Amino acid sequence: MTVRDDIHGQIVAGLKGAKFPINTPEELLSAFPAGADTTCRSGDLAVTAGEAGKLLTPADFPFKDAKQVADTIVERAGL
Repeated sequence: MTVRDDIHGQIVAGLKGAKFPINTPEELLSAFPAGADTTCRSGDLAVTAGEAGKLLTPADFPFKDAKQVADTIVERAGL
């Protein structure tokens, strides 16, 4: 599994219980189990939801599902 696939899967899993659509960055962060401190790890890479959220813009919202969130974050992060 690649780092990209690993992080993508962890984001999707972290948002498993989230209610969509998610309309704001605040709603997105609160949807993660530990909020902004939720951490995805793959090898030596570790990224928190708070750090990943900085890659998003207001134009990215609303998100319709967890896959869309994960797709956007891994793409912007260059993974």
